[in-house]
Amino acid sequence: VQLQASGGGLVQAGGSLSVSCAASGRAFSSYVMGWFRQTPGKEREFVGSISWSGGSTYYVDSVKDRFTISRDNAKKTVYLQMNSLKVEDTAVYYCAAARAIPLTQTTGYSVWGQGTQVTVSS
Repeated sequence: VQLQASGGGLVQAGGSLSVSCAASGRAFSSYVMGWFRQTPGKEREFVGSISWSGGSTYYVDSVKDRFTISRDNAKKTVYLQMNSLKVEDTAVYYCAAARAIPLTQTTGYSVWGQGTQVTVSS
């Protein structure tokens, strides 16, 4: 599978933004999908994940209750809806795919998208 993220942009603090990640290739519906983010000079940070069916999700505490991950397997797309954005959410956001890992696991993602910039202004 290959991944292409899109939808990033500039938004004011407190606003909302949605980014998506479109997959090509086969077996998208068998992958756990994760979202990560990275700011310059820092390690890539795990944001959350969604099961292959979309029935289960997991989020890190810093985004819980503000971010929502969903997927549409028919469209081979995973989404990250970000609400109540904060300046500290500014980062390049990456989607990634993994085979059969627990949703809480932050390693084991073998396929990565190219990233999309999200900038939150004060």
